[in-house]
Amino acid sequence: MAEGLRAVAEGDDLDSLMLDIGRRARAAARALALAPPQAKTAALHAAAAALRARAATILAANATDVAEAVARGTAGSFIDRLKLDPKRLEAVAVALQDVADLPDPVGRVLATWTRPNGLVFERVATPLGVIGVIFESRPNVTADAGALCLKSGNAAILRAGSESFRTSVEIAAALREGLRSAGLSEDAIQLVPTRDRAAVGMMLTGLDGAVDVIVPRGGKSLVARVQAEARVPVFAHLEGLCHVYVDRAADLDMAKAIVLNAKLRRTGVCGSAETLLVDRACAATHLAPLVTMLLDAGCAVRGDAETRAADPRVTAATPEDWTTEYLDAIIACRVVDGIAEAVDHIERHGSHHTDSIVTADAATAERFLNEVDSAIVLHNASTQFADGGEFGFGAEIGIATGRMHARGPVGVEQLTSFKYRVRGAGQTRP
Repeated sequence: MAEGLRAVAEGDDLDSLMLDIGRRARAAARALALAPPQAKTAALHAAAAALRARAATILAANATDVAEAVARGTAGSFIDRLKLDPKRLEAVAVALQDVADLPDPVGRVLATWTRPNGLVFERVATPLGVIGVIFESRPNVTADAGALCLKSGNAAILRAGSESFRTSVEIAAALREGLRSAGLSEDAIQLVPTRDRAAVGMMLTGLDGAVDVIVPRGGKSLVARVQAEARVPVFAHLEGLCHVYVDRAADLDMAKAIVLNAKLRRTGVCGSAETLLVDRACAATHLAPLVTMLLDAGCAVRGDAETRAADPRVTAATPEDWTTEYLDAIIACRVVDGIAEAVDHIERHGSHHTDSIVTADAATAERFLNEVDSAIVLHNASTQFADGGEFGFGAEIGIATGRMHARGPVGVEQLTSFKYRVRGAGQTRP
């Protein structure tokens, strides 16, 4: 199937190809919206089985993608996002099964009420329609996005980055095999069969009304382009400028464990902490141990004067460091005068993605959770929990930091809208 997809791209007019993908997706979405929950569940379990059966082919394709990226001198954090191994591929298959076993979100009655005239109103969950997903290096997004769209009754048009193209083609083939085995249209999950960047622009225009929502997954330049050019709604975050604030009432051992995990578990994910804020009231006991721990673990620290005084290996932070998403083993650190200044710093420099407080003071924690206007706020937990799987969503199609419709991890429930069903007995309006 991978070779077939590339042949289509080379021999077809791109405009015609993309419009045909849109038409097919729209037709598939109408049918999928009415598909029984059992068929969608069966398709996803079959897709997981197909993924495992195709493991050798998928990993071989990924090895080629990774080798090309390394040869181009691609950054290590990017390679980490691109690379699959048997363990990671099995995690992708498990995620498909987890999404399959979630409650079906379509048709849920969200609210019901009866008016004095006897009319009965219901607000009912419905699919969004056709979702376009544009992503770069993460080939697992092919499976996550396809699965979440399918479970929520939406058709998916997936546009993989050139770096992960081979891997994504093979994963998409497994998803389509699952659809076919369950008697559902393979057009419900389509991977754009070309690396041509012009295909992105076509998706952003909506493919003649076929696309209802765009979800970008990638670097700042991709997301900025999508947000600037899209003619359809966008679920996205521009960058993950995540903070950990260590409060005066923080347990030092807990703070060390959380900060180390938040920064270094995986530096290339959007939930990786980029700034450490330490309350001046505990700086004498907490700052040096935290900074030294990070430095000893191989993380560069860029700090204010007090942070530099804690360890001579700290370099001076510039104003740009407070607004930089490093996606690398680098963290900015500064001392703040309590929670008020911490919240103010996050508001001025953060990206409304994910922020955490470490404290044993319940009142301070509640203030942080209430005042920090981010999609995800945590108390005594690592920012790396900013992941749909960790929320129990099975997977995520992305993290949304806007304030309309979806916010935080976008799972199956966030990929639905609603309509009103009104039942009467002959009522007319006076």
